[in-house]
Amino acid sequence: MKYSIKDFEGMIKRLRELDTENMYMNDFFLTWEKTDDEIEAVWTVADALRDLRCRNISTKVFDSGLGISIFRDNSTRTRFSFASACNLLGLEVQDLDEKKSQIAHGETVRETANMISFMADVIGIRDDMYIGKGNAYMHAVTEAVQEGFDAGVLEQRPTLVNLQCDIDHPTQLMADTLHVIHEFGGIENIKGKKIAMTWAYSPSYGKPLSVPQGAIGLLTRLGADVVLAHPEGYDVMPEVEEVAKKNAAASGGSYTKTNSMAEAFKAADIVYPKSWAPFAAMEKRTDLYGRGDFDGIDALEKELLAQNAEHKDWTCSEELMATTKDGKALYLHCLPADITGVSCEAGEVDASVFDRYRDSLYKEASFKPYVIAAMILLEKFKDPAAVLKKLEQNGKDRIFTL
Repeated sequence: MKYSIKDFEGMIKRLRELDTENMYMNDFFLTWEKTDDEIEAVWTVADALRDLRCRNISTKVFDSGLGISIFRDNSTRTRFSFASACNLLGLEVQDLDEKKSQIAHGETVRETANMISFMADVIGIRDDMYIGKGNAYMHAVTEAVQEGFDAGVLEQRPTLVNLQCDIDHPTQLMADTLHVIHEFGGIENIKGKKIAMTWAYSPSYGKPLSVPQGAIGLLTRLGADVVLAHPEGYDVMPEVEEVAKKNAAASGGSYTKTNSMAEAFKAADIVYPKSWAPFAAMEKRTDLYGRGDFDGIDALEKELLAQNAEHKDWTCSEELMATTKDGKALYLHCLPADITGVSCEAGEVDASVFDRYRDSLYKEASFKPYVIAAMILLEKFKDPAAVLKKLEQNGKDRIFTL
């Protein structure tokens, strides 16, 4: 992967060198299903769209059409990022509230997918709560709309963007990584850097595994030395760890594990302290929900909260941050963070650490709308470089000026 920060012409030139043919009329499920060229293309298009918007040039490539959002879990940043991305490209957004739809009356996935897609160009789905369910549901939706398109029911085939599933959170980690690229002045400057993806204490239960899994699945492609740290028993999916190992071997970086937060933080260039539930517990939770065993779910929740409480020392403290590279590691978080003394009595990060990195965290989050818009543009247009160049040539003001 060669991605470097460039001017607009440099972005267009680089985009023309990348093979994005298989992204056209396709979907975005997991980062490790995409080639290095395709990953780089998302970052390139995201930066190009941001460049155009900063120059007050309209980036509307659709005159009409819908972006359908389906959130099966609560969301702030991703929900608004998807809406912003669709609006940036000229699409209206319609959120499917399953409680207000016929899904509550037993409507099938196949029927729902087709009924919402008559004039839809993209579907964004967040389904991260149950192991083995979220990514599978997304595939069921894409298979249904493909069948509808092939049968002539749909005039166009909506493409899908994974807004977080049980396996990966691609829009989050693609945005996080683009932030890192900008902070370090290019992807070439990340090679050899130590990145600590660590568990951190939270007083809540059942946080998804998709962020740490997405992190080790993507950051290992940068040639960095990626460390996954967690207390014993807080393992992630073994198949995702295999992806991380293969990525590290191919990129010239490394992937290691430790049960020590201090070891992970020591001399780290980047830290990402974030709570998640143990993989085995999430599997058990999914099984209990499937059987409708709500007493079992209540018991599991109490068990996991007690387990979490044994590791309150796993927090991003000032003392730990002082042990990072020059005491100035880049702190990342997908937000919202559990901030000690602010949002909870004890949590993932000290308030003083969070406050010091607040602006940086907001900048990190600001990349997500552009990353999602880039995914959509690459899925809907065969020659993205030509589209971006045409937008610049048209030079239509985004905000009317005299």
